[in-house]
Amino acid sequence: MVAASHRQPYDGPEPDACLIGGSMARHFAFVPLAAHGHVNPTLALAGELVSRGHRVTYATSADHAPAVARTGAAVVELPWKAELSAMAGSGYTAGNMLAMMAAGVTELTETFDALVAAFSEDRPDCVCFDIMGLPGRALADRLGVPGVALAPNMVGNAHFSLQSVMWPADLSPSDPRLAAIGRALASFAAEQGISPASVQPLSARVPLHLVFVPRAFQIAGDTFGPEFRFLGPSLPPPVPTPPRAPASAGPAAPAAPATPAAPAAPAAAPAAGWRPRTHDRIVLISLGTVFNDRPDLLRICLDAFADSPWHVVLATGRSAVPGPFPANIEVHRHVPQLEVLRHASVFVSHTGMGSTMEALLHGVPLVSVPQTPEQALNGRRAAELGLGLALETEKMTADMLRDAVEDVVADAGIAANLRRWRDMLGAAGGAQAGAVALEEFLDLRTTANRKVTR
Repeated sequence: MVAASHRQPYDGPEPDACLIGGSMARHFAFVPLAAHGHVNPTLALAGELVSRGHRVTYATSADHAPAVARTGAAVVELPWKAELSAMAGSGYTAGNMLAMMAAGVTELTETFDALVAAFSEDRPDCVCFDIMGLPGRALADRLGVPGVALAPNMVGNAHFSLQSVMWPADLSPSDPRLAAIGRALASFAAEQGISPASVQPLSARVPLHLVFVPRAFQIAGDTFGPEFRFLGPSLPPPVPTPPRAPASAGPAAPAAPATPAAPAAPAAAPAAGWRPRTHDRIVLISLGTVFNDRPDLLRICLDAFADSPWHVVLATGRSAVPGPFPANIEVHRHVPQLEVLRHASVFVSHTGMGSTMEALLHGVPLVSVPQTPEQALNGRRAAELGLGLALETEKMTADMLRDAVEDVVADAGIAANLRRWRDMLGAAGGAQAGAVALEEFLDLRTTANRKVTR
């Protein structure tokens, strides 16, 4: 069955013919993978482009459409589902990865015509596509417009092989299933009249890559050329926390009420208005938005901090963790992570890149409990840079976790490093630098094309 797209209207300002600095108003298509870790880093960039007078049309799934619409971009809804759970833990095998890749090829072939139709009558000037995705790169080729790669994680080159980190150990390049996927993509490219390179996301390069990671965090960062712009995270700036009244200024705060016995599905924390229940130090514990169905790990976390001096904010995700819970532990299915980080003393995290950057922006040390190879890479890198500690997830005990939390909070060197990184990330440029890079990229192409036609 061929999928149909649903396009929501553009809700941004009317673009001017010419913008400040002489850059023409443009139409940008955004086509990331439909997963939180790939969509969220791009939202501030989309909003920045709209605020500068450009139009942005953003293709994504219904789950992400509300967040995209808040940027002012027009939304093209497609029945996309980035199923990445096969990459977690011991289940990350060649068979699971190849099944995931095959599912991605099927989704591409079934939805690509709808994606093209959404832009055929309103062709963009540029397609900003996910560096690990297939639809956006293929769309740019099909429409004959330039493409720019968006990288929410670290990138690879001749000096650092991202593929060696991401691919499971038992995957052989000669696996016949991998060859079958290659043939299916080659057939798709031939049917669409596009280059085979446009469906090879890890091997084909483009003139501009926008990387939502600072160069200093990227492994071998100084070996990447000017076609890679390391923007750092594109996130809202941290909101200063109002100073707390000293304990002597009034009556003592009442003890936090005991958390009632939790149902199988804990309630979500309010999207806005979350506030600490206590003056105790806060540890935020979250395993992310995708690889979070690990009740065994959450039970270790509960055992580590039960009835301790720590106040725990625990996001359970898809895991069902039965209560009752100790009075110092509040349990939610989801939490407003940025708001909690403004009050947290430490973050026990899967260290997905988005969460890692959010922690560093807020100056919060990390204890990495990774679920995937990419998360483990991020956690090790944070530890190497003196920004936290990395644990081996499958060997972790409650005592090990509690000791790691106490160690990172007490480490003066980590605290100093976090202050330096928070300042550095605040000055990295983020969404504004990304918008300038896109404008300059298209302006240079326009100038070059004019010279050729004279």
